[in-house]
Amino acid sequence: MSMLTPPGMGGQYRITGDKYPRMRPPRRRGRLVAALVASVCALGLIGWGTLQLIDVFSGGGKKSVAARSRADCHAKAATAVRLTDVPKPGQITVNVYNATERTGLAKTTADELKKRGFRIGNVGNAPGQFDKKVKGTGILLGPAAALHSSLPVLGTQLADAQQQGEAGRKGADLDLILGDAFKGLAKQGDASQALAQLSAPQPTASPKKGC
Repeated sequence: MSMLTPPGMGGQYRITGDKYPRMRPPRRRGRLVAALVASVCALGLIGWGTLQLIDVFSGGGKKSVAARSRADCHAKAATAVRLTDVPKPGQITVNVYNATERTGLAKTTADELKKRGFRIGNVGNAPGQFDKKVKGTGILLGPAAALHSSLPVLGTQLADAQQQGEAGRKGADLDLILGDAFKGLAKQGDASQALAQLSAPQPTASPKKGC
């Protein structure tokens, strides 16, 4: 029996040579720390991947919003350039047609447009394709080229009217077709202010703040 063996003990508890009994299992703190670090790294990678997917499916986030904003500014500036040569009301002939069931509407509207400086052409009921079929305020018709010249000028008098350019239309006259929602032309002060802004658009070299 070894000198290290307590009295009365033997068998498996007998200590011989360099062997000592283990009274408790070895600690596993190192393994727990490693597992915790691996979990944190995995969660970080999952979060980063999720953010990347959100950025892709949202169209690029703030960068895409900024790009769209710049595009809108350029589009408005381009429109302003095309409208720098705006004809005066006295250079525009307007045919006024009534597509509603209210009698005398075309005549009273034509008279008001004449007071505001427009030249008046034909006045009467709307053609069959429009008669009693215009539910909105009205429709402004003209040649395709008028979309960037005379139609916007007439549009200042009736801001809610739809403007349409017809390819192949002969002549420069415009048609104002009054619809069921028409209650009158824009107030003369508002129309004059809109016409002044239309005649003097902002140059593209000095875009508005935020563009």
